[in-house]
Amino acid sequence: MILPKTDRNLAKAAEACFERLGDRDAVFFEGEWYRSGRQAERASRIGAALVELGVEPGDRVVVMMENSPDVNVVYQAIWRAGAVITPAIFLLQPKDLRRIISDSGASAIICAPAFLQTVAEASEGIDTLRLTVSTGPPLEGVLSLDELLAHEPGEIVVRPNDELAVLLYTGGTTGASKGVMLTHSNLWQAGWASRQMRQPGIDRFISCLPLSHSFGVLGLASGLHADEPTQSILMKWFEPVQWLELAQEHKVQAGAFVPAMLYALLRQPLEDYDLSSLRIIGSGAAPLAMETRDELARRLPNLQVREGYGLTESAASLCAMRPDKIKPGTVGVPVPGAELRIVDADDNELPVGEVGEIVARSGTVMKGYWNAPELTEETIRDGWLHTGDLGRVDDEGFVTIVGRKKEIIIRGGFNVYPRDVAEALLEHPAISTVGVIGRPDPRHGEEIVAFVQLAPGAEARPEEIVAWAKETIGGYKYPREVHILDELPLTPVGKLDKKALQQMLVAV
Repeated sequence: MILPKTDRNLAKAAEACFERLGDRDAVFFEGEWYRSGRQAERASRIGAALVELGVEPGDRVVVMMENSPDVNVVYQAIWRAGAVITPAIFLLQPKDLRRIISDSGASAIICAPAFLQTVAEASEGIDTLRLTVSTGPPLEGVLSLDELLAHEPGEIVVRPNDELAVLLYTGGTTGASKGVMLTHSNLWQAGWASRQMRQPGIDRFISCLPLSHSFGVLGLASGLHADEPTQSILMKWFEPVQWLELAQEHKVQAGAFVPAMLYALLRQPLEDYDLSSLRIIGSGAAPLAMETRDELARRLPNLQVREGYGLTESAASLCAMRPDKIKPGTVGVPVPGAELRIVDADDNELPVGEVGEIVARSGTVMKGYWNAPELTEETIRDGWLHTGDLGRVDDEGFVTIVGRKKEIIIRGGFNVYPRDVAEALLEHPAISTVGVIGRPDPRHGEEIVAFVQLAPGAEARPEEIVAWAKETIGGYKYPREVHILDELPLTPVGKLDKKALQQMLVAV
């Protein structure tokens, strides 16, 4: 498929989208509909005010807010000012926020009132930060969003397609976070590719993922390509009962999740809600357990569960399911404009069905890591993004993710993929959630360790699970060590926090 040749500036794309679809009820949030015309005007006013206040083209503007209609308004306003969105998940501690502000050299920050103290602690002594705006009332040294909205609407400060639109810091689940540089063109193409894989006739969806995450940014970019009116039911954050109530009330047709959210939904009485309008559940950001997928299919038989695959470094866009062909257990096929290969340690392409590292070439691949040219050169080689993910491709082009390259456990010279072990353990009737990591071992090199969360009301002892695994999984793959936790640690976006598990292992 040939990509259309057009200006890819995201502020201009947002303006064109409004002109194309007109004024309408666009976002429902906490009991109120927000109209697209009102949102467009607010973005124009705030963007012009930011320029007046000294935000210059290319400046980084940190945004630390819970989900609300104002997040998209602020994002579009920053683009209109020619600046770069730098999202910060609102759960960050001051030290983590300080790293983002300092490393990015941000000149401004826009936040919700609840986070002003965190912002004050995080920004102390950082000279580049000249402007703080709160969505609440004005305070000493802090402007209010209402003050910016008093400005007259302004023109777009147009930035070239290859200039930065978003600087996204990775979650750092296995190490320090890195700033991923995504251009206007990266996000424009990611949004366009997402629309090509979209199911026709789906026009009302529910959004519960953090808009500060790459998955949320992709959703915004995808919306800029809409050719028919759509409506979003937006949640401040995910809460399973509220999600079900909103899905029933608004006859929602689709929603996107990370796997931890889907597991939380399955613990609710789904059958007590009218979900007959629900057609598609999208899952990404982490592998979806077969048991979770199968239970969703059993309890909601009219539903399609579609996994996808992407990295922050690829604007969250590499693979998705085609509307006309679904293959459970895979993450779909490469989206339009993306090429994928499976390679060995020497970057030689592997045959169909063999496991190797996934490398990708696409217009969605990042410009590089912020202030890290050596890491950029290591990650993008000869135009190919080395994802660090292990996978295989079948003869129909469907991609299956096996695990992370750095997370392979080598026990006695044999490669063990943590996902394979986790999937097998989830067949145990008492286990609901699993995390598998390796521990250094003087005899075998590494030993397999499983952290498990039991299903509600279930009972099992670690030694029983080890014995069961020895019989069921067998060979060199079964875990010799099991730890039972009340809850497995998750990152703010719902991924299993492997770094926290490693820290627990050290403390044992």
